[in-house]
Amino acid sequence: MRILVFGENGQVARALQTLGGGAAIALGRGAADLMNAGAAAAAIHANRPDVVINAAAYTAVDKAESDVDAARRLNADAPAEMAEAAAKLSLPFLHISTDYVFDGMQEGKLSETAPANPLNQYGATKLAGENAVMQAHPDAVILRTSWVFSETGANFVKTMLRLSETRDDLNIVADQTGGPTDAADIAAALLAIAGKKHRGAPGAGLYHFQGSPTVSWAGFAEKIFELAGKPVKVSHINTEDYPTPAQRPLNTALDCARIERDFGVAQPDWRIGLRRVIAALNNEGRDR
Repeated sequence: MRILVFGENGQVARALQTLGGGAAIALGRGAADLMNAGAAAAAIHANRPDVVINAAAYTAVDKAESDVDAARRLNADAPAEMAEAAAKLSLPFLHISTDYVFDGMQEGKLSETAPANPLNQYGATKLAGENAVMQAHPDAVILRTSWVFSETGANFVKTMLRLSETRDDLNIVADQTGGPTDAADIAAALLAIAGKKHRGAPGAGLYHFQGSPTVSWAGFAEKIFELAGKPVKVSHINTEDYPTPAQRPLNTALDCARIERDFGVAQPDWRIGLRRVIAALNNEGRDR
């Protein structure tokens, strides 16, 4: 099975390359500049894979507020082109979306049928991408995930560890709750689904996949420092005490039952992934 992955250096794309081995062909901007209309479709037709996975996105949440055209191009227009090309070739198409399609006002866990109402341009462009993908390729699989972390790229875990080198007290938002998700777990889920879709398995549309248990950003930070052995005090603050250009949802705990029911993909424990990532970062530091 040959898998064409859009995105080369993102956290999930890199994890797909590691776990997928030679089966995963990752395309970066040099091979397929998604800002250019037609580039994605041309790459799919040229490579003729068995499955297409879109792991590319505009993920700078705050910057998207003022860079809407670029966010829309990468998060909505390009995925629609991929989906259309994959559908024409009868190829399975998997696309990554986000918990930020929700406004976070609901209580409890959010199912795939919960009403989407994004609070920021990032979430709005990702929601537009979801709708465009499903219109172009009704058999596509869209994986909504959240709070992605890994040993590569820029993410909350690496930021906290960097700050711990010079700070012993940090103010972290405690009223936003969700699920941290190891990029390696997302990649493993995508590869499992890709294999089943390649073999003709049913199941399409929206699926939720995030780490468990639900936690706040402050609670996540405390666990990072605990596992890393960093004596940093975390002071809990509210969202209103840390203003940002883009508004964030308060509750994005996702109900992940459907993905396990349809594809046998269980919800992972993010604490296990966090231990792995911290160990990898420690090993990387020793190798320098």
